[in-house]
Formats: sequence, C-alpha cells, structure tokens
Amino acid sequence: MRLSQYFLPTLKDNPADAVVASHQLMVRAGMIRQVNAGIYNWLPLGLKVLQKVENVVRDEMNKAGANEILMPVLNPAELWQETGRWDKYEEGLMFRIKDRHARDYCLGPTHEETITDIYRNNVQSYKQLPIMLYQIQTKFRDETRPRFGLMRGREFMMKDCYSFDVDRDSALISYETMRKAYHAIFKRLGLDFRQVLADTGDIGGNYSHEFHVLAESGEDDLLFDPNGEYAVNVEKFDADECPCDEKDLQKKKGIEVGHIFLLEDTYSKPMNATVALQDGSTTPVTMGCYGIGVSRVVAAAIEQHNDDNGIIWPEEMAPFQVGIINMRAKDEACTKAAEELYHSLQEQGVEVLLDDRDEGAGKKFADMDLIGLPWQCVVGPRGLAEGQLEWKNRKTGEKVNMPVGQLPTTMAA
Repeated sequence: MRLSQYFLPTLKDNPADAVVASHQLMVRAGMIRQVNAGIYNWLPLGLKVLQKVENVVRDEMNKAGANEILMPVLNPAELWQETGRWDKYEEGLMFRIKDRHARDYCLGPTHEETITDIYRNNVQSYKQLPIMLYQIQTKFRDETRPRFGLMRGREFMMKDCYSFDVDRDSALISYETMRKAYHAIFKRLGLDFRQVLADTGDIGGNYSHEFHVLAESGEDDLLFDPNGEYAVNVEKFDADECPCDEKDLQKKKGIEVGHIFLLEDTYSKPMNATVALQDGSTTPVTMGCYGIGVSRVVAAAIEQHNDDNGIIWPEEMAPFQVGIINMRAKDEACTKAAEELYHSLQEQGVEVLLDDRDEGAGKKFADMDLIGLPWQCVVGPRGLAEGQLEWKNRKTGEKVNMPVGQLPTTMAA
C-alpha cells in the first residue's frame, strides 16, 4: 500500500479527552475516530489490526473444532424472558428497543439465549454431540460512563463460543480444549498474559477463568507466580489455595481480554434444551461459554507495547510488516530504489507500506514510529550512493545498514 493513497489522518498531539495510552495512540495513529461517547469509527489502519486479531482468533477456534456461525444483533425479548435475564441483566446495561408493532428487542450484549435456541431446534441425540459454535460479532452495552477509548465502550467486537455436551465430564473436556486455544491465541498475538480463576458473574455457571493482559493501566490487581502458572485476582487471594510461597508472588495490573465459563444447565434447563441419552432418557444439555474481547485486545496490546514515540506492534498484529520511507520523493534514484524494494517485498508475501508522500523527513519518521510497524527501511540519497539501505527494528530501536536487495536476517526468518 502506498501512503499517498492510504487514509491515515495522524495527529501530533494527544486528544484532550484521552487518558490511557491506547486511546491516545489509536486516535493519534489514525486508527479510530469517536462518533459519540463509547462509539468509534474504525479507520483503515485500525480495521486492519482488528482483522489481524480476528484472523488469529478464527484460526485457533477452527483448530479447536469449533464451527463459525453468525447470530443476529437484534434479539427478541422472549428468549431472554425464558431465562429471566430480561429483567435483571446487569442493572440496565442492555440496549432495548421496540419495533413498529411494539414488540421488545435488545441489541445483543451476549448470545447465550440465542445459541441455546439454535441448539434446541436442531439437536436431539447424544450422537450429535459434542458441538462447539462461535461467532465474531459486534456487541452492545449501555455503559453508564464509557471511558478509556475501546477499553470500556458501548459498542465492541467480541468472539463468543458455546459448547454443548452430554454431561459435566464431557463439558470439562470441551472447556479444556477452549482454555488451551486461548493460550495459543494470546501467545500468537505476542501478549504477556495470565489466566486467573474467576467469578461467573451475570453469565452464570460455577466454574470460570479470566485471561488478563498485564499492563499498568489495568483495572484488576493480580498476584501471580512469575515462574509458574498460578495467578489470582487479589480480591480472591484470601479465599484461594496458593500452591506457592506468598513472598514469591508478583503483583501487577491486568486488563481482562477473555473469559471462559462452564455454564452446565444454567440456560439449557429453563429453555428446555435437552439431549436424548443412549438409554432413551433425556437431560438438559451441558453448556460452556467462551468470550474474547477482540477490539479490547487491540487496545490492551497497545497498553503493553508502546514507548514515547508511539505503538510497537507484535508481529502477528501489525497492520504491515515493513514501512519504507522514501526520504526524497522527488529524487529519481530514491524513488526507483523505494519502488523496487516495495514490489520485491510484495512478491515475497510481505505486507508493506510505502511512504511516498512529498513530506519532510521529520514528518515521515514521526508517523512511522507512531504507527509502530515492526520494521522500517529508509531509502535516502546518501545511503544509496554507498549501495546501502538503513533498516530499523521498531521494538529494539536497533539500526543496521544493509546492501540494497538484502533483508535483515531476523526479518527474513
């Protein structure tokens, strides 16, 4: 992609209403623009990162044996009334509307009722189980006080997955499959995260884990063993059995980006979603629920990966892998070398952004650091005269001069 043709409205200064780094940098880097409190437009660069996260989530869900579906945003009140959540869901955080016939609907904040309805209308026998279904979709919450940009918005992108099994033992197998998939997702995304035992809250069930990205701006205090898997929310520590010495634990803030629940029959029983067993009897199907805040992952990654100059994207999330800076867009030799590198990288399957704008060097360097691509390549007259291009690793800040046509070994790997 050529930057001269790319809609990237960067800003030099932080917006006045932005408090946390992710909100500041996403606005400055031209990733998002606010429409109203807690509601944002995703601009090209931001959407590209969001789609990168979606692709990793989708790939790991598919590997885990889950099937992708898409449920409606508009949900009839009748389904929620069956479980009793229409009147009690999170103290009015649900967006509710009426159609022209005065029928009640909500904009889905989550889809347990809808998925249970799909199950009961299409599955009868134990021979059809286990089943895991997921979607990646916009969710809505009527937040009283939206804040921190995408960290707590009124509209957000979420992956929600649901499992159906004949009994609790089988459901725990599905739960473990999803737990491992979540570890694979967050590792691929290059995030420093912890899994912690959690409360089930408004979703229900009696077994639950949260996944937190470690960041100073997090709203949760976590205690964890830096050399092991043990991690717990500080609020639950006194009631938890810690397997290690308390003095060895570290305390850090965490941003919740994922939550998994063993629902059992919380929804299947009131909605009469049953399974016929081998002996001919029927029982409520055992369910699990697995959510990832896809858009929140983008913000959490920035909270964890940034410096004074801007964002530092992990490889899997980066909108482009390489940014080429043509120092002299009006210089024939610089333009020729930049174009040749641009096409060569594209032919090798590398996503590349070419800054071919007629702008000063300071603006180009500042924008490239701000948007945080893993690699930058500077094409300038002085280097070209020596047959060299300057490559910069955005994460380490290391710069190295390489012969024209040669790539840094770490990038080539």
